[in-house]
Amino acid sequence: MIESIYAALAWILPFQWLDHVFMKNAFLAILLVTPLFGLLSTMVVSNRMAFFSDSLGHGAFTGLAIGVLLGGVQPLLSLVVFSIVFSLFITYIKGKSSTSTDTIIGVFSSTAIAMGLMLMSYGGGFNKFSAYLIGDLLSITPTELGALLLVFVLVFAVWGLIFNRLLVISINTSFAASRGIKTMWIEMFFAAVLAVIVAISIQWVGLLIINSMLVLPAAAARNVTNNVKQYHILSVAIALFSGLAGLIVSYYCNMATGATIVVVSAGLFFLTLLLKPCFVR
Repeated sequence: MIESIYAALAWILPFQWLDHVFMKNAFLAILLVTPLFGLLSTMVVSNRMAFFSDSLGHGAFTGLAIGVLLGGVQPLLSLVVFSIVFSLFITYIKGKSSTSTDTIIGVFSSTAIAMGLMLMSYGGGFNKFSAYLIGDLLSITPTELGALLLVFVLVFAVWGLIFNRLLVISINTSFAASRGIKTMWIEMFFAAVLAVIVAISIQWVGLLIINSMLVLPAAAARNVTNNVKQYHILSVAIALFSGLAGLIVSYYCNMATGATIVVVSAGLFFLTLLLKPCFVR
């Protein structure tokens, strides 16, 4: 199956950089993961969850550390499970506590990253996993691409189920509750989906920049769009373009792929910011 896909890529896109198997895998990963970042980014920005998404990266790092420490547990499984629990716990406490949201998230975020670093450094093993801080998209394997494809389908299915309710909640939580929407459950559901994407992507994107991938596409799209449809389409397009451009530039310039993608996204954000007066009415 994967060989057929490689052959199709070579026929459709006869570029020199696609001669390498690792670049083919990275290209396919970009096609699968960046649209998810672009899609989820819209609600992250609309619901003012930028700080929350950053904390998920810290929680994922702790989940990875726990998996490594337990030995018999697959680190990725531990990472995903802990990230989901972490996101649900933050969302629940945020909804029930009178303390400000940024304070609650700050406490959880700082605690998670400290625990992760502490556990990773146990026995001097931190260096082995420091790559998770930067990520390496070029290391993705065909098996991991299969897992990404499954997540891609599931996230789009979930998005279709909860989008309308999420949109109402992003406009006004009280109004959403008055319309019978279970705001706490919907927010927890969205937080869990976000946690899964962060958890499975952190090994390729990197802890230090994963939050940028969840903020910049929608932030750029919001500068030059006037309705929800334009907002979502452009956010996905910006994420996809940034991913492909970043991959190609990083290949020819021998730079970190994840960081290059973020720089391209940031460049598009500043460009749309300059163009904002021409588009927004």
